[in-house]
Amino acid sequence: MDWDYIIVGAGSAGCVLANRLSAAGQRVLLLEAGGKDNYHWVHIPMGYLYCINNPRTDWMYRTEAEAGLNGRALIYPRGKVLGGCSSINGMLYLRGQAADYDGWRQRGLIGWGWDDVLPYFKKSEDYVDGPSDMHGVGGEWRVENQRLHWEVLDDWMQAAAEWGLPKVTDFNTGNNEGVGYFRVNQRSGWRMNTAKAFLRTATGENLKVETGAHTRRILIENGRAVGVEYSQGGAVKTARTGGEVLLSAGAINSPQILQLSGLGPADLLRDHGIAVQRDMPEVGQNLQDHLQLRCAWRLKGAKTLNTLANSLIGKAKIVAEYAMRRSGPMSMAPSQLGAFSRSRPDLATPDLEYHVQPLTLEAFGQPLHDFPGLTASVCNLRPESRGEVAITSADPMQAPRIAPNYLSTEGDRQVAVAAIRQARAIMGQGAMQRYAPQELKPGGGSDDEADLMQAAGAIGTTIFHPTCTVRMGAEEAAPLDDALRLRGVGGLRVVDASVMPMIPSGNTNAPTIMIAEKAADMILSDHRG
Repeated sequence: MDWDYIIVGAGSAGCVLANRLSAAGQRVLLLEAGGKDNYHWVHIPMGYLYCINNPRTDWMYRTEAEAGLNGRALIYPRGKVLGGCSSINGMLYLRGQAADYDGWRQRGLIGWGWDDVLPYFKKSEDYVDGPSDMHGVGGEWRVENQRLHWEVLDDWMQAAAEWGLPKVTDFNTGNNEGVGYFRVNQRSGWRMNTAKAFLRTATGENLKVETGAHTRRILIENGRAVGVEYSQGGAVKTARTGGEVLLSAGAINSPQILQLSGLGPADLLRDHGIAVQRDMPEVGQNLQDHLQLRCAWRLKGAKTLNTLANSLIGKAKIVAEYAMRRSGPMSMAPSQLGAFSRSRPDLATPDLEYHVQPLTLEAFGQPLHDFPGLTASVCNLRPESRGEVAITSADPMQAPRIAPNYLSTEGDRQVAVAAIRQARAIMGQGAMQRYAPQELKPGGGSDDEADLMQAAGAIGTTIFHPTCTVRMGAEEAAPLDDALRLRGVGGLRVVDASVMPMIPSGNTNAPTIMIAEKAADMILSDHRG
């Protein structure tokens, strides 16, 4: 059967595209390599703990050993389920800064400035506080307040204010500087993923969703994408389109699929015996991600999740509160309190983001400590380091090489040093001294620059924001033009976080949904001629 559009990947972008294009009367096939989002931990907010690093919902990727992380390799979660990363992520609704998108426009990407993209953020939004110049209501993408309260987080917020940050209630007005509680993509204490928001509300009867459909390659004939080859249920199948193939597999899988299709660096493709359809050296390059430094403190006399969750009575209370009110720790996003600050005073906008949590543990997936603790992760929002994604085999079932190249520039190392010092300074304010904080990570107490750089490598880990691996740009070297069309190949667009020219100064899920909204309008406009 011919389709008007074939969408590869039912994640944060693919679900939006499927909704908008099918509602406009287009025949749409949506292919998802993962399964249905019927796993109960997808929908309970704290269930991210059981979805990440779980083959039922995660691609189970790993990075290469990273020199900047003292030789460590990291788990690299990517959603493999309907809803994609929106089914396993932290649920934080953050757009970034107006300057990010104005910067895209200044790079020659017409139509991608802040004033251009703000209507697309608002289009799908259903904002808890009602409509305003900055927010929309009635859309599919619900944004709510968190359903919890921790006194120790209020005290950290006060400490940040004492240090010099303003208290704010909304990080999404274009300037996110300040400290406050994050807004989350939830509805009444349940996770909101894009499968629920966009697929289950799709009005077009001409949308077909196939799960367990692993895309092997894009079919190209006479310089044009005409379909997709995919495996499903042990069989290799093909689907063809008279319109376009829309690649929405994410910042890791989209470049991998392009490379498997003969669209990528020619030498890499030849090394793996893949016929070169078009030499595109930048496909898979320019990987940008936010590296978080997980600074943590042991506290005295504080009520934190550590002590609450380490007793049978505490666990019973947590379950009961969620069962009765959909509130409490089981409704928690991974990070509850946030802050945006500058690593040095001469910067125009914040370049650091804090994710603050009333808990401590040795590493993700490890048990909570049996004493009160607080973690204040801080990440560099505008890293200079650039990594890559590259196939390791012509076999589409083999994971690609992921090398983020964290802390590979002197600028990034200097920001890391400043971030640790700043996190310590906030913890040193009066509001937190009642807890007699004792530093666990990075620990040691040294303020020596070399020691702090080494410490950053020891405690740094991804905050799961890979972007920019199939970037759009005004110059011919960029794989995509400003309409997200792959240069030199007809009928093929990429629509996901990989298209970003620069990583936004905040979390990346809301910007990805915005990109899909704008892409749908561009695609339908081209269809209408």
